[in-house]
Amino acid sequence: MKSAKAYEEIVDFIAAGATPDNIIAFRPSKAAKARVAELIRREKNEGLTTEERSELDHFMQLEHLMRLVKARAQRYVHHE
Repeated sequence: MKSAKAYEEIVDFIAAGATPDNIIAFRPSKAAKARVAELIRREKNEGLTTEERSELDHFMQLEHLMRLVKARAQRYVHHE
């Protein structure tokens, strides 16, 4: 059975329709963090397959997006 991509939990979280408080509290799971750490380690030492490179790129893009969304969510929480 193929494992889930590291970024899929972020996509699922966004798709579920989170509140500003949930967005601020969101953290990737230990499994996702471990997967990304492994991809980064392998990227530096032995290289990645095209699929793995895509997975890492997608995760990094979504992580950046989540940082921006969290900053925006802070405004909503502080204005309530």
